Amino acid sequence: MFWYLLIGALLGLLLLLVPLARARAELDRVEQENLKLAQDRQRLFDFMHLMTEALGEGLSRQELHQRIVHAAILCTGALSACIFEQTERKTMRGIAIEGLFPPHRPLSEAGTAKLATRAKFIEQVLRSEEFPLGEGIVGRVAQSRRGELLVDAAADTRMVKHDDPALAVRSVIVVPLIFRDRFFGVLAVTNPAGDQLFNEGDFTLMQSLAEQAALALHNAEFLHLQIEKRQLDLDLSIASGIQQMLLPRGTPRLAGLEIDARYRPAQRVGGDLYDFFPLSDTRLGVAVADVSGKGIPASLLMAICRTNLRQIAPRHASPARVLTELNAALAADIQSGLYVTMLYAIVDVGTNEVTLARAGHELPLFVRRDPTNGLVRTDYVGSEGMALGMVPNAIFTETIAEQREPFVAGDALVLYTDGVTEAANDEGKEFSGARLADVVRSSAAAPPRAVNDAILEAVQRFGGEEAQRDDFTLLTLRRTNGMRGT
Repeated sequence: MFWYLLIGALLGLLLLLVPLARARAELDRVEQENLKLAQDRQRLFDFMHLMTEALGEGLSRQELHQRIVHAAILCTGALSACIFEQTERKTMRGIAIEGLFPPHRPLSEAGTAKLATRAKFIEQVLRSEEFPLGEGIVGRVAQSRRGELLVDAAADTRMVKHDDPALAVRSVIVVPLIFRDRFFGVLAVTNPAGDQLFNEGDFTLMQSLAEQAALALHNAEFLHLQIEKRQLDLDLSIASGIQQMLLPRGTPRLAGLEIDARYRPAQRVGGDLYDFFPLSDTRLGVAVADVSGKGIPASLLMAICRTNLRQIAPRHASPARVLTELNAALAADIQSGLYVTMLYAIVDVGTNEVTLARAGHELPLFVRRDPTNGLVRTDYVGSEGMALGMVPNAIFTETIAEQREPFVAGDALVLYTDGVTEAANDEGKEFSGARLADVVRSSAAAPPRAVNDAILEAVQRFGGEEAQRDDFTLLTLRRTNGMRGT
């Protein structure tokens, strides 16, 4: 009887110990999972910290890519990592590598022979080889934008098998780098340290790391854009200041002549030019020009044009000769696709004449009294000529022509760029030369400043809320001593 009781007690104790053992095992499993979660959280935190440090250091794009693959290895325990980026040709190419990451395609025999310098050679291969979307695990992830885990990659027939054991892939994780709708590429890690294989927990961690890496790439891109914008703003401010220095600071004093000039660029720097400079006690050189395009390239060409004009103009009494020599001088400096239209005139108050030549520029507008009826008349005066920098000097010389016009007391001359006549309203209609002539005719008796004020007011009223789309320059000259009659 005693033995029966003892055996029963032992069986009862065993029955109690089994649930306890199971509970203990479950508790150990939960503790291990919690420990793994805590480790993964710490690894994710470490990765975020590394990305924040990288952004704070102001790394270049290439340096940040390299920092990401390095951090991915540290946080996953992988032996190698690589970032692949999509090219303009819609192919994938490795751009940042750490460790012996296996090439996407089999190595050639010539390449295998170079494995003595294994790491550098593999990096060179990965950076040079390109493959289409959909090819291999990296191509599939790039195409689907969904990560993949190959736990036992060695048994997967889709994986490329390399002869070199150092390039064997035991396990691999590939995840896309996406922030919002922006695809930055693909991040891949291979072979955990030791004989381990990646598992679902590692895959989840890599997806989280990829999100943080994509966020870091987005923020770096934004920061670089901000830095570039600040630098561009500084460059524009400097260019704008230089351009303002190149424009005349005041109007020359010449007996019998009043002048008013206005200049307004469509951007912070522009491609219009006006200038005037005394040639003698009675003669004044006047130029208005328009460089094709806008912004810094146009402003630089404008500066070159002005410098050459100031050197050439005093040597010649012929405006056509000045423009011909200027065309030859600009030939070495002007870029393909750029050109300059210019009107250059010599105002002579001694002979009461204006001699002018046009290199494809807008027609000058003369304001006079009709001697037959005494009424105000506005005349657009034409002359032949092609824009500077468009054709060789032999052709330019054949087309350029001079025009000589009377310019007596009471007459006015309005020079401008196409930004004035081509100013558009919200219906797409242009201000036009006809409207310009009407405004000038209605203010014919006013001094140059008042004439320009009236023109600018009319252009503004016509354009309404429409933004200024082109640089414009306005230059009005009047012979003094009053109008003959009213």
